[in-house]
Amino acid sequence: MGRGRQKAKHTKIARELKSYSPSVNYAALEQELGHSSTAVDEFEDKWADMYADEEDEKA
Repeated sequence: MGRGRQKAKHTKIARELKSYSPSVNYAALEQELGHSSTAVDEFEDKWADMYADEEDEKA
């Protein structure tokens, strides 16, 4: 007798979870994790320069 009510409750919860989309402040999350986009750019540029120097030496 209780199975129908239990199944309905699970279905309701599943629908709520499926449509749930929390609002996330990604800028605040980046700051909290200590990650900045400028640091990534500097890191990539450093490695790009190193590889460019190696290619110049080979030529």
